[in-house]
Amino acid sequence: MSGNKKGIKAFLAKKDIVFSAKRYGIDALGAMAQGLFASLLIGTILKTLGQQAGIEVLVEIGNFAQSATGPAMAVAIGYALKCPPLVLFSLVAVGSAANSLGGAGGPLSVLVITIFAAEFGKLVSKETKIDIIVTPSVTICIGILLSMWWAPSIGAAASAVGNAIKWATELQPFFMGIAVSVIVGMTLTLPISSAAICAALSLTGLAGGAAVAGCCAQMVGFAVMSFKENKWGGLLAQGIGTSMLQVANIVKNPLIWIPPTLAAAITGPIATCVFKMQMNGDAVAAGMGTCGFVGQIGVYTGWLNDIAAGTKVGITSMDWIGMVLICFVLPAVLTPIIAYPMRKKGLIKENDLKLDL
Repeated sequence: MSGNKKGIKAFLAKKDIVFSAKRYGIDALGAMAQGLFASLLIGTILKTLGQQAGIEVLVEIGNFAQSATGPAMAVAIGYALKCPPLVLFSLVAVGSAANSLGGAGGPLSVLVITIFAAEFGKLVSKETKIDIIVTPSVTICIGILLSMWWAPSIGAAASAVGNAIKWATELQPFFMGIAVSVIVGMTLTLPISSAAICAALSLTGLAGGAAVAGCCAQMVGFAVMSFKENKWGGLLAQGIGTSMLQVANIVKNPLIWIPPTLAAAITGPIATCVFKMQMNGDAVAAGMGTCGFVGQIGVYTGWLNDIAAGTKVGITSMDWIGMVLICFVLPAVLTPIIAYPMRKKGLIKENDLKLDL
């Protein structure tokens, strides 16, 4: 019996199949977000630019990029799972089916189903003399059959959770503004993908606005708070890159995470209660913060969507003031203020926020 277990372990190791939370919950999820960014998000940005500038070719390019969302996510996940070429290329069909059949919860369907299809594909890869037929057939058949069986339910479940969060935020904008802002913001800084989570849950509306606020608080907050140590390079790397750069420093001194997180707890309810900022663009943008200004582009795209739908008359000066304050000014002001007494008491020491740039 022990010999069989050893044989199975050796076979799985040879196939590079690793059952772990890191492989599926961090590597695959993070890769999925990159796939989303390289298709849906970039497509949305280009399409919006084309619509505003009257450049029809940009609109067409954006439409084509958006249409490749499912395959892009699946291939990105397969790449993170270290799939051999025939498995990786076969995931294009799997991603298309899972995303289409998953509806609003398509990204979560793609994540779950692609993992299964990829691992089964890896199991049979190069095990027969007709690998070029067997491997794609197994990968595609398992992936599409699971999409037909699971994707509608996974999509419905993801939508239900997302709708519950959105409903609760509408009902209790103050407390949910705090909760969503803090949780999504902290997720952005952790080595997991807040963008993928927001996309999977279709987090839009007021809840999406709170998510944007939390992500901006982390990114801008860390960027400004650590300016003394990291100068302009650190400001740009964290402010329009990612606050995830601070994870190693957070492990060394978790207290450095308090100022941007408290800032998120303040800006979240300001977004939901004072400015009623909504994120009605693509849900993935809610988890991007100021990364490439995607969060702000998402909010702006949402305004345009609302105007087109007739639920918003036009973009007001208060809309712009609210977005600038919540996304940039308040995090940049609040975080150093909260950090100041902590520095004075030695809770945050010199170079605690230093990055190796």
